[in-house]
Parts: sequence; C-alpha cells; structure tokens
Amino acid sequence: MSRKEKKSLGEILLEQGVISQIQWQEVQEEERRADEPVRKVLLRLGVISEEDLVNFISQHMNIPRIELNNYLIDSKVIELIPEDLARKHQLIPILKIGKSVTCAMVDVFNIYAMDEISLKTGLTIEPAVATEEEIKKALDEQYTVQGSMSDVIKGLDEHKIGVKEGEDIEVDRLKGIGEEPPVIKLVNMMVAQAVREGASDIHVEPEENLLKVRFRIDGILHEKDSPPKHFQSAIISRIKILSDMNISERRRPQDGRFQMKMDNRQIDVRVSSVPTVYGENMVMRLLDTSNIILGLDQIGFHKDILETYRNILKKPNGIILVTGPTGSGKTTTLYASLNSINTPDKGIVTIEDPVEYRLAGVRQMQINPDVDLTFANGLRSILRQDPDIIMVGEIRDLETAEIAIQAALTGHLVFATLHTNNASGAMARLIDLGVEPFLLSSSIIGVIAQRLIRTLCKECQGQGCKVCLNTGYKGRNGIYELLIPNDEIRQLTMSKSSVEEIQKAAINSGMKTLNDDGMSKVEQGMTSKEEILRVTQEEA
Repeated sequence: MSRKEKKSLGEILLEQGVISQIQWQEVQEEERRADEPVRKVLLRLGVISEEDLVNFISQHMNIPRIELNNYLIDSKVIELIPEDLARKHQLIPILKIGKSVTCAMVDVFNIYAMDEISLKTGLTIEPAVATEEEIKKALDEQYTVQGSMSDVIKGLDEHKIGVKEGEDIEVDRLKGIGEEPPVIKLVNMMVAQAVREGASDIHVEPEENLLKVRFRIDGILHEKDSPPKHFQSAIISRIKILSDMNISERRRPQDGRFQMKMDNRQIDVRVSSVPTVYGENMVMRLLDTSNIILGLDQIGFHKDILETYRNILKKPNGIILVTGPTGSGKTTTLYASLNSINTPDKGIVTIEDPVEYRLAGVRQMQINPDVDLTFANGLRSILRQDPDIIMVGEIRDLETAEIAIQAALTGHLVFATLHTNNASGAMARLIDLGVEPFLLSSSIIGVIAQRLIRTLCKECQGQGCKVCLNTGYKGRNGIYELLIPNDEIRQLTMSKSSVEEIQKAAINSGMKTLNDDGMSKVEQGMTSKEEILRVTQEEA
C-alpha cells in the first residue's frame, strides 16, 4: 500500500460495490460526528463484517492477511516493540527482515502509528492485516510471558481491580476485572512460569487471608509467589474466561480448557474448579502437545523387564493392564507401547479421557458423557471398526471390563489402565468389579505396576541448587514390576486367592517388585533410597 494513496478505505469499498452510496454517506456523517476512524465506523454501523473487511483489504490493497491463531512468533521479534506501544496502536510484530519489521495491525491505514514505532525502533514498518480479536489474543499471549510473576504481582493496582473480602460482585464486573491487562498478564505469567519450571499442574488455592499458588514439579507441590487476597475474584474470573466456564456459577464444580502458545510450543491447559469455604479452588493441568512420545527404552524399564514386555507386545491377542495411582505415568507407558507396535499393517484405535497427545496413524476417541460416549459405549463402537489393537483409557466399571475381556478373547490385543497399588492387585480389583475369575485367567497376558520417581539433579548430585529449586532432584523416571500370569497364578485367580498369595507366587516365579526395581536405580546412582521409600511406602 502506498502512503500516497489518495482514496480512502470507504471510497475503495464504494468503488468496488461493497457498500452503497447511501451507506457511504451515512458512514461519513458518523465519522465526523463521532470523530472515529472510517474502519471503526464501518464495523460499528454493521455496514460490513470485520472478517469481510480484513479479506477485502488483503485482496484489493495488496496487504498480507495474517491469521495469528495459526502463526508462531519468535519471542525475539516481540521484543522489538515495547508492549505499551503495541497495545496503544493494536499491532504486533511478527517478522523481521533486515531493517524492516512486519506488523499485524488492526488499522493498516494508521500512518501515525507506523511513524511513531519506526521512530522508536529505527525500523521500517511493513503492515499486515488481522482482526482485532486475533491481535488482542496475540498481545495477551506474547507480551504477558515476559518478566517474572513476582514483578507482575508487585505492579497490580488494588484500587482499580481489587475486590474486598465478602463484597457482592455483579457478573459484568467479574468479566470486566477478568479482562484487565494486569490480571491477564498475571494469569498468563503464572502459566508461562509453570511451563518453564517443568510443572505438570498449577494450584490456585483460596485460604482465609491469602490466595496460595503452588506448582506441582516432579510430582511434588512447591509454593510460589502468591498474589494479594483481594485479587482472588479477578484471577479466578480470568481463568474461567479463558476456560469458557460460567463466571456467574460459583457454587458448583466446573471443568474447562484453553490453549497457550509459548516459545513456539502449544500448551494445552485443562482446568478444574471446585467451590470451597474461602472461594473457588482452581487446578490447571499443563500438557505440552509438542512433546515427543518417548520410546519404551526411555521411560525407565530395566533391560530384563523390557525384553519380557516386548515379547508380550508381539502377541496377537489378550489384555495388558497398566496399574498405579493417578500421576504415576500410566498414559506415557501406554503411548510408548502403542508407538512401538504401530506399523502400517495394524489398525489401532483408542478411547481416552482425555486424549492427551496425538499419535500419528492411530485413531483416537475422547469420551463425552454429555452424548453418552462412555468407555463402554465407545468400546462397543470401536469393535465395529475392525481394529487389531485397542487402548481403553481406564477400566472403571464391570461393563467396560467385560467388553474389554470379550475383545481380547475374540482376537484383539487390548491395553487398559486400572487403579491398584501393585500388579498382583489387578485380579482382585477386577473380581471386585464383578468379573468372573475364569475370564481373567484366560484373557490377561501381562500386568505392569509403576510409579514415577524423582531423579537426582545432575548439576549438584542431590545437594540442592538453583537448577533443581534446592530440592536435589530434577526430572523423573519410572520404576516397574511386570507380572506374567503362569499356571499357578491363573489357578490362584480362579480360586479368588488374596493379593498377598498372588504376589508371593509372582515373586517366586521371578517377578521384581517395585521396591526391587527402585533399589536397583539407587545402586545406579539415579535416585535416593528415601525417594524410593516415598513412592513405594504402601508396599514397604
């Protein structure tokens, strides 16, 4: 676009027949009356939609159309233009070549904005066009991850957006304070800091006189800089806005999700809210969707266990159970298992809650109770899809268990998770659900129990340093036990023997327990004895 262009946007729209002469006259009159740019008047009067206007500008004025929702921006480019200027002129830098920087703009006709930024930066501004919503979202995502959370907390102004304890707040005000730039910055900074520190969860916990923020890192919760109590409503409202939750509903649990782009990574955030006596407690689970699925040889299997497990994976049918408490890495093991046998000649279908990572070549379903898509109903549908291999996110009830077993008995290899303390407890758990023992003895071909252990920090060897937040640990690995049912274990299952009897038979047949595997990792210098005792204390 040449800056010498004499025709205005409205005149070009009129010339191209997009608006009528009467509409153009109305726009001109309103422009003079309201003293607003033509673009804003066109949209406010509803003469043209923003999407149509953006596309028109791109097509007829030779200005690139940038869809910012699908655009990854280098953080170094963002640093070229100060946040206050970017927000003032509703633009965001997206690409630097030589001495010019391309900026996605709401108003590409704002020559004064381009001149001011060019003067401040010493760069030539090349305009691109995007919608106001796209640019606002990009500004919130890109600029709010700069700096530290403690700096943002210090900068909050309680007189503008703070809410007194017990104050009755209208929904419109809740929405308003949830969209204030300092609040947006704080919440985005919270997520950004958690991602950088390798956290899996963020806890925002209202207490009587404070709002506590904690990150779960390597399985352990760590307290972080907490914002003042009077910003509780604003922060929770912001999280609910992002998660598409009902802001006005504060008495019932809610679930939601949102995504953030950070350092060229897509972060999927699952949000849970529950009411407590001091306000809504929020937990955000962070999933880096760009994570590479690990191989079986990378998740901590001892070589003997790995060799045996690979042999089981070669079997054409049967059930493989992965057990352990929430957060023990079961999903990672399942994905690594599927990845190791995912070949073009096999059909693999999963049903999960939720689908955490995408697996190439695998058809993945997510349960949806609102439309009666449960594990059981989904599993029935999967069986009509001619699969070779099936993964069930979790066996929670008798119906799902029986369908999974029937699938295994009719020629399918089935993977599923179960909540038990050890591998030997899987049989008892399924019997408790109501499964007939003879079905278990003929269908289950392997049971893995696992835990995640913290590994010693390589920088300080467990002494504690800045890298490991003075804990002595950095990163996690798995410990495992693998039970392979033999004739004795099948007979014990048929007779509904105790978990202890099955465990004893499994050990006698050569099974290494979780504690055994853990102590071998202590001997290797990977972790500490205290850490193994911490995660296996129920078996100690």
